Amino acid sequence: MLKAMIGVVSLGVSLLASTAIVQAKTVITVLHEETNPATVGLWTHIAANYEKAHPDVVVQFQYLENEAYKAKLPTMLQSSDRPDIIWSWAGGVMHAQIDAGYLRPLGAAALAVLPKMVPADAAAYDVDGKYYGLPILTDDVCFFYNKQLFAKAGVDASQIKTWDDLLAAVKKIKAAGITPIAVGAGEKWPMHFYWAYLAMREGGGDIIAQAQAGKNGAFAGPAFVAAGERLQELAKLQPFQAGYVGTLALQADGMFGDGKAAMELMGNWLLGTQAGNAADGKGLALSDIGVFGFPTIPNTPGRASDELGGVNGWLVTKSAPPAADDFLAFFYQPKYQQEAAASGIYIPALAGTSSAISNPLVQQIAGWLDKASTLQIFFDQALGPSVGRVVNDASVAVAAGQMTPKAAAQSVQQAWDDEQQ
Repeated sequence: MLKAMIGVVSLGVSLLASTAIVQAKTVITVLHEETNPATVGLWTHIAANYEKAHPDVVVQFQYLENEAYKAKLPTMLQSSDRPDIIWSWAGGVMHAQIDAGYLRPLGAAALAVLPKMVPADAAAYDVDGKYYGLPILTDDVCFFYNKQLFAKAGVDASQIKTWDDLLAAVKKIKAAGITPIAVGAGEKWPMHFYWAYLAMREGGGDIIAQAQAGKNGAFAGPAFVAAGERLQELAKLQPFQAGYVGTLALQADGMFGDGKAAMELMGNWLLGTQAGNAADGKGLALSDIGVFGFPTIPNTPGRASDELGGVNGWLVTKSAPPAADDFLAFFYQPKYQQEAAASGIYIPALAGTSSAISNPLVQQIAGWLDKASTLQIFFDQALGPSVGRVVNDASVAVAAGQMTPKAAAQSVQQAWDDEQQ
């Protein structure tokens, strides 16, 4: 019994000593919502190498699912043990976080990386001449399609140029007994892609800037109403899978990966998530996937080169130690970002790395971004959390026939007005 007690005491002392050692180190917590295993694997690899070079620092990545991330982050930022580095889509959400005093400008080590970034990407994190974050990657939203299902339905993706072309393709695919489009409307933001793109096509790539300035009827104007009417026009064809209003985003990605839908309007991260969420864990081979841009609407200001997407990056919270900036500088070494580009994980924001992209689909999307006349950040992020939530809600309500296009546009305008008071 005495030996057993001595053993327990010894174990307790050992655990306390171990805990003391960990507590003596600087811990950098990094909160994200990334689901692609390849991306997380690269980040973990970078962190491990940083820890080897800095034995007095521990880097801890923490994951929250997309919607949980958005819902819980405001509360987490108010806590004294808030994360040090957080994932960001920039835009209005970031501005709200800065106004609330949750973030701090970058330190010297992280600022030294700025000249190496694609200028337009870095500009997304510039607020009144101060940089609060660094971009990681650029996303573009486009249509992904299953080549085999398109061939079965007799649809030529290269001929889908206008909105009417898309509607005709949907009808043809549906007539072949195939679900035309998968969408995860249960999380709402995937449906907002349709309303946002249609508004950009109806009113031009600067439609958000126009509305914020109160021009052309602002958010209640004809372009936004017409966007809702176009979305309802599509929804009346019943192009989405059964129960789409309750389908989660990753479930929809898995449906596409399982070959249960011919198309999905999604960001380029779909190339990873369709595989990881397919029933077999493999999804469609890249050779079986094609892409085409969101169609145009003739005789409107919108151009095919007006892209909807995002500039994703890292922000530093106000209580983050200087080591957080040092880790970011390490993170952006060209060898790591070139590895991301070469493997097709994402399109890096570090200048000069896009040439390393070998995935032909990612190459094609990167080419669109290079030539984009506009890269509009996702509406729900650009307009801030309160207005963005209304945009997402209204998009689903319009598609489901629960709200008129005019009422939807007016609800967004009301949310914007309330935000300005």
